[in-house]
Amino acid sequence: MITSILVGALIGAVAARIMDHKKLGCLANVLVGLSGSALGQALFGSWGPHLADMAVVPSVIGAMLLLLIIPGKKR
Repeated sequence: MITSILVGALIGAVAARIMDHKKLGCLANVLVGLSGSALGQALFGSWGPHLADMAVVPSVIGAMLLLLIIPGKKR
């Protein structure tokens, strides 16, 4: 469980960095990362490297899709 939270935070942070989104904070990174993981794996499958039973590449793509709809200032 703790590993999943840490990987979710990492996925959220990577997606926010790629999308040049404002700094979200730890809790928001975890929520975006875990939600993006579920969305990405539902849409794109479970391919690529896995961390804590999450496919990293589809998870980051899913988190990036979520960040498109979350309002926020660019850096």
